[in-house]
Amino acid sequence: MDLTALRTPDTRFASLSGFAYEPNYLDALPGYEGLRMHYLDEGPHDGPVALCLHGQPTWSYLYRRMIPLLTAAGYRVIAPDMFGFGRSDKPAEGAAYTFNFHRGSLQALVTELDLKDILLVAQDWGGLLGLTLPMDDAARYSKLLLMNTAFATYDGPLPQGFVAWRQWSNANPDMAVGKLIKRGAPQLTDAEAAAYDAPFPSVDYKAGVQRFPNLVPDNAQAEGVALSLRARDWWQTKWRGKSFMAIGGADPVFNEAGMRKLAGFINGCPEPLVIPEAGHFVQEWGDKVVPAALTSFQK
Repeated sequence: MDLTALRTPDTRFASLSGFAYEPNYLDALPGYEGLRMHYLDEGPHDGPVALCLHGQPTWSYLYRRMIPLLTAAGYRVIAPDMFGFGRSDKPAEGAAYTFNFHRGSLQALVTELDLKDILLVAQDWGGLLGLTLPMDDAARYSKLLLMNTAFATYDGPLPQGFVAWRQWSNANPDMAVGKLIKRGAPQLTDAEAAAYDAPFPSVDYKAGVQRFPNLVPDNAQAEGVALSLRARDWWQTKWRGKSFMAIGGADPVFNEAGMRKLAGFINGCPEPLVIPEAGHFVQEWGDKVVPAALTSFQK
């Protein structure tokens, strides 16, 4: 793949708060040659897989509160950084960031690592993209843990909360990522907030951060809509695995009403766990989410 990409220096990731995990890299994903993808690989390699997908503007650091609980329960945790985020390479041009580009990279990761018995753990763009994966490789997936996200369908005008977020994002191309996340998760320490800034030494590294809000479909012909409509139908009519949903009740974009509507499209999804104080980045309340999900899966 002939793309100009930036690579965050390793020194930026030294001594991150609460994140003593070894990096793993895939340097030649089919269709993505020339780009290096980073992923975490923790827990027993013979256990079921928890595939943990982050969104924008975060990276696998977001799952640090959930990883120990999942590995203790016997899961092998695979947490990739999407291209443009975390320790993965960052294409420099915004035009490189498309729905199909990122969906394809996640498909390639699952195939390359030959992941099976997957618990799909998804939030934000991890859901918009990740929810389209199982329908084309259903035998690999057995469970779903969904947090504040949506299908990338177009069902009419976008919620005003999201429109306001996109406008703000476009007006602030060098957004202070750590400060933004701490605003929604005020319990973060300054060191934890700084870890969210680590992948981005300068605005030049933020093409993905800038681009993702504009990939949310705002018309019926937008890339990803047809796939997402097919996925929504698949989850409603063909999904037979275990499911669980955790809702951050303080999220100004993906509110509780919208998330409950989403739950209605997931066949067999039980009553969601609502965490009233949790914002958009629900993984920061992972000590509540994971035990509740694991208990639900045992029913």
